[in-house]
Amino acid sequence: MAAVPAPIPSDHGAPRFARALRSRNYRLFFCGQVVSLVGTWMTTTASLWLAYHLTSSAKLLGLVGFAGQIPIFLLSPLAGVFVDHTDKRRLLLITQSLALLQSAALAALALTGTITVWWLVGLNAFQGVINAYDMTCRQAFIVEMVDRREDLGNAIALNSTMFNLARLLGPAVGGLLIRWVGAGWCYAIDAVSYVAVIISLTRIVPRLVERTGPALAKSFGHTLSELRAGVSYAFGFAPIGNLILLVAATAFTGFAAPVAMPIFARDVFGGDARTLGWLMSASGVGALAGAAYLSTRVKVRGLGKVIGAGGLLMGIGWIACGLSRSLAPALVCLTCVGLGGVLLMASSNTVVQSLVDEDKRGRVMSLFAMAFTGTTPLGNLVIGALADGRLGVRGTVMLCGAGCLLCAAVFIARLPRLRIEARPKLDALESIAEESVTS
Repeated sequence: MAAVPAPIPSDHGAPRFARALRSRNYRLFFCGQVVSLVGTWMTTTASLWLAYHLTSSAKLLGLVGFAGQIPIFLLSPLAGVFVDHTDKRRLLLITQSLALLQSAALAALALTGTITVWWLVGLNAFQGVINAYDMTCRQAFIVEMVDRREDLGNAIALNSTMFNLARLLGPAVGGLLIRWVGAGWCYAIDAVSYVAVIISLTRIVPRLVERTGPALAKSFGHTLSELRAGVSYAFGFAPIGNLILLVAATAFTGFAAPVAMPIFARDVFGGDARTLGWLMSASGVGALAGAAYLSTRVKVRGLGKVIGAGGLLMGIGWIACGLSRSLAPALVCLTCVGLGGVLLMASSNTVVQSLVDEDKRGRVMSLFAMAFTGTTPLGNLVIGALADGRLGVRGTVMLCGAGCLLCAAVFIARLPRLRIEARPKLDALESIAEESVTS
């Protein structure tokens, strides 16, 4: 039986850039995630620093990144089928609880001095399995948490804002904590931060009809056929298919390149964990600015240009970073990388979420998650190998920048044709939004 839908709130009381926060369910989710994501970025910084500090090997540094994300590449499509036929709130409670246990295990190992790079690889792989379901579910759950469909783009932009605010604060705080008290406390704080998400999820009231047992059983009996149908749908509709391919190619190059930041921090700029925190936070500054800009946009139309510009800016930023001879110019370049990255990713997410058919949302968003987080680990391995070889770390990140420029140029060349194919759905969305305003 369906839960009684919450009444649609009025437009009053929420500024334009935070329209989605009018929805109680989304507001609860947002507040819980803000706390947890700071802890997540502290953990990311700690793991990167520990991996390079323990081994001084760019290849093993790349392996740690690979282990944490390759499960997403392998499991996301199946997770998408599962998410389309399950209670998303309940699934998120399970994944967040497991993530809490993973961070607690890392904290125990680090605080007792027994952690090794292989523990990092193993527990990162476990977190990757969790994320395969968690990321897909969170992406598909957004539309169920906003009371108005026209607020979906704003909700996605706000998600990017909180993610990148955490990306700004988490590495900076993490770098200081690693220097002062050790990496173990970063993991411990991350474990505690998951409690905020779990509490917020328990207070969310589901608005959609729950799936019945027989329907769910039937879906599992046809998992592979449903998966094929989702893939065929995504790549049969050029606007969605091209965005997934763009995200995959850019993730392999530009979004994988930050794995080299510990090498820049220690070997290029002669710094320590604080330097790594500054480098990672610099991209967070640009990303936060990009997310803030996107949160002010109302319409989906026109985001194609934003996506292309984001890819170009990201590529230029990485090339300039590779050429930087001191820390200050590198921080400016990474700010541009962060700005371009969030313009590309968040805008692509908004367009895909707006165009996808409701009954295929979980499967399509699993492909999107696989494209972004799933191809990044392959890039981590390649970048680690290249940085250890003749090309060196500077040449490697410059090559990543050139890859971003190429991806963006191909997308921009295809953009006019993609606009034509997307126009009927965009027109329909704008008609629904106008009717909602006038009713």
